[in-house]
Amino acid sequence: MSDKKHCIAVTLGDPAGIGPELVARLLACQDTVSKAQFVVVADRWLWQEGQRVAGTSHQLPEVESFAEVRLSDGPVLLPVETVARDDITYAQVGEAGGASVLKVLTQCMDAAQAGHIDAICFAPLNKLSMKQAGLTQEDELHFFADYLKVDDDVCEFNTLGYLWTSRISSHVPLKDAADYVTKERINNATRLIYESLQAAGVKAPRIAVAALNPHAGEGGTCGREEIDIIAPAIEECASNGYPAQGPFPADTIFIRARDGEFDGVVTMYHDQGQIAIKLLGFKSGVTVQGGLPIPITTPAHGTAFDIAGLGKADDGAMRHAFDIACRMGAAHFVRHQGDKLED
Repeated sequence: MSDKKHCIAVTLGDPAGIGPELVARLLACQDTVSKAQFVVVADRWLWQEGQRVAGTSHQLPEVESFAEVRLSDGPVLLPVETVARDDITYAQVGEAGGASVLKVLTQCMDAAQAGHIDAICFAPLNKLSMKQAGLTQEDELHFFADYLKVDDDVCEFNTLGYLWTSRISSHVPLKDAADYVTKERINNATRLIYESLQAAGVKAPRIAVAALNPHAGEGGTCGREEIDIIAPAIEECASNGYPAQGPFPADTIFIRARDGEFDGVVTMYHDQGQIAIKLLGFKSGVTVQGGLPIPITTPAHGTAFDIAGLGKADDGAMRHAFDIACRMGAAHFVRHQGDKLED
């Protein structure tokens, strides 16, 4: 039996996108194999197709169940049957692809709850395909939260490795974003990013909070949210053990973060942080699903239908997503599995 270590489930994402190719390239990186014990969860034909597109060849031993993964040496393949080859066309949104994604992710969450894996890293998926297949939640984060019966707040973190962002609202119309600026949401977003950065290895995260209004409201002449809501919320965060600074004008906060002054930035709405992060490093950005009982990561870019099947995909973000899953999975392993496995 191999040394006991943290286990990561890796999935191929939407079959019509670049996900299968990305995972095939991920396994071609020599240092990947040593970071964790991991299992590729995929239809056999789709895994073979990803390797064909990537121009790689990996002879992975197969396991019959997640229960075998932690006892294996090196990466393994768990074959599943979720979609037929004839039901998938590259670069096309489709119910079959969405159903495949939902089935694989559900199986991985079941395995995590059973203690067989410590983190999930999934290749890009397509929300429309998933909705056609029956997804009722607004996005995959809330799908995870509902399935895992999470009652507390959750939040997507977008990261560049050295810099993380959280936000108090996500996929909502911009006209509604100001309604989400509340002390409770700011407190929760700050707590989640603080705790998640610690789980990723940052002992004392330096957190900054963005303003909502131009120039941080200019003393109340350009909006009072900073005075009435955001600043008091930051004070509450500090008193609760989650120190943060701000509110800082959104048009300069990421310059300071880029230069290393902060580890995390709490933003007031989706694009306030997303635009900055993607400009700083689109090809290496990672999304971490925050507030869940298990670590789940994915590249921040999408399925790239325009280059799907062409062998042109850049696997930089996939490698970073896997790295973060390994770090957070190791911490999860120590907290939840170590003592049990030593019995």
